[in-house]
Amino acid sequence: MDTTPALISRARHDAVVFDLDGVVTQTSIVHAAAWKALFDAYLRTRAAHEGHDLRPFDEKTDYRLHVDGKPRYDGVRDFLASRGIKLPQGQPSDPPELETVCGLGNRKNVFFNAAVQEHGIKAYPSTVALIRRLRTAGVRVGLMSSSKNTAMILDVAGLTDLFEVRVDGVAGEELGLPGKPDPAMYLETARRLGVAPARAVVVEDALSGVEAGRRGGFDLVIGVDRLGQAEALREHGADVVVDDLGEVAFEE
Repeated sequence: MDTTPALISRARHDAVVFDLDGVVTQTSIVHAAAWKALFDAYLRTRAAHEGHDLRPFDEKTDYRLHVDGKPRYDGVRDFLASRGIKLPQGQPSDPPELETVCGLGNRKNVFFNAAVQEHGIKAYPSTVALIRRLRTAGVRVGLMSSSKNTAMILDVAGLTDLFEVRVDGVAGEELGLPGKPDPAMYLETARRLGVAPARAVVVEDALSGVEAGRRGGFDLVIGVDRLGQAEALREHGADVVVDDLGEVAFEE
């Protein structure tokens, strides 16, 4: 049971940092489908190899445990490791057909971009409403995302001007910042907002993300349960868990 109310307070909090996929935009399901397309096809090519777990990628369990919220190449490496497979890292410039961690990560991005172009992207209305209310009240709002597709996602969803500060996968790579559960990218977002973590809130749906918020010393970590993992979110560092941000109160 949550002991902390789902309350953002103007007196206590100067800024709120939101994750993108699964919190602001309804893209988690698109990512999960792209990961499944990638890994299922790749695992089939390894049928002749012995000693590897070649079960298809599970869009709930494998997504939650191995790739959700992580930088793309970390997700490739962690999932393959769970199946006893190790590949060369390669380079970010590797073509999608190359059998390296980076090559597979780039192949996943091809699947993801194709799905976005075909189906578009929807935002969670309750999240957008909360962000607009916070900004009107003078609370600073930032976006932190491991995704290198952040700018494209915001553009397609019509949300480019919603956030004052954005730290995404491109910025993280340029700065050499480790991905979640390390808090570095959340701390960089708070720094750019000019706010101490102790005066800020993190809103996350990934286990690695709530852990990053807790490790970063943020005053309040709100977990958004989109995958039926409320208890796991609490165990990884969420102070409070909600099903939707419409449940979060704001006190001016």
